[in-house]
Amino acid sequence: MATYVLVHGGGHGGWCYQSVARLLRAAGHEVYTPTLTGLGERAHLVSPQVDLDMHITDVVNVLHYEDLRDVILVGHSYGGMVMTGVADRATDRIGHMVYLDAATPENGQSLEDVAGLYMELARADGQVIDGVELVLFPGKDPMNYFGITDPAQIEWMKPKLTPHPYRCFEQKLVLENEAAVRALPETHIVCTNTMETRDLDALREASQGRLWDVDTGHDLMISEPEAVAELLLRVA
Repeated sequence: MATYVLVHGGGHGGWCYQSVARLLRAAGHEVYTPTLTGLGERAHLVSPQVDLDMHITDVVNVLHYEDLRDVILVGHSYGGMVMTGVADRATDRIGHMVYLDAATPENGQSLEDVAGLYMELARADGQVIDGVELVLFPGKDPMNYFGITDPAQIEWMKPKLTPHPYRCFEQKLVLENEAAVRALPETHIVCTNTMETRDLDALREASQGRLWDVDTGHDLMISEPEAVAELLLRVA
């Protein structure tokens, strides 16, 4: 039995992995889908203090308090920033890293550095509410609901999306144990819709050839949960 910890991306929550988690559990595996502070069902906790560092702590605490070891840590989109920080702080608890159409930051980079154009578009449509700069408001997403085109799926996800504190996207990732993080085995799963924005040769080298693609948009865990679950089972 494998243990998966699935980290969501910007504006989402653990809810986005419902279908994938169901399939993994049906195959006999243990699955955790934490929601990051200020998002999803934890949107009431949004504050000026919510940043990348807090989100890294959210997931590290799940590993610690649930006493999880040899975890397959999965991160989608902005979740790639979070999971890389988690691996730095809890390297001994991670067995495999899976970047799910995710940011792949280097030490000292922010999501602004990794995905500058998307961040510019998101920030241009943001608002400051109660002292918090928020972006990715539902219905104003520059990626058109994160690549989801099926009307039924859009209607399912639309009321669950929440605006995201921009501070998370501009904070630099600090890795204290970068060599140990890079030594962890990793797999990259990318979407055909975003492949042209990625250095596939670099991803293939970092993952020792474990680079797979799914023919869909960015929110592949919603649009193609069976394909995502099948690839995650292959990792296990």
